[in-house]
Amino acid sequence: MSGLVLKLGPKERVLINGAVIENGDRRSRLSIVTPNANILRLRDAIHPEEVNTPVRRVCYIAQLVLSGDADKSEAKIQMLRGIEQLSQVLVDLDSRDQLTAATDAVLEEQYYQALKLLRTLLPREERLMAAARLL
Repeated sequence: MSGLVLKLGPKERVLINGAVIENGDRRSRLSIVTPNANILRLRDAIHPEEVNTPVRRVCYIAQLVLSGDADKSEAKIQMLRGIEQLSQVLVDLDSRDQLTAATDAVLEEQYYQALKLLRTLLPREERLMAAARLL
């Protein structure tokens, strides 16, 4: 993950290579210079009971890789399949761009970037699911 900069709020926690690190009382910035470090901002973490939609499922797989709880090669396959399935439903141009970028990130094993890109689709997915409930 070369070049990643994390901006942390006071007392914010982040998981880096399996270790939970808590920020102090002030805002801070961390520059991650180690390539392929597994990093997960805990405020972005999805709890297992919240994995109840297609986008959340793919995000959760990325999260498991970042926490060290999933095999990268198997997760890569699952994520690519999930993104492909999402691309059949989320057909607007902006969603397509996000899914293409997420696919590229997964292929490059940049799981934090993939998670970040996929999370942008959560509000859109929620709107689509709310509209479907009204029908």
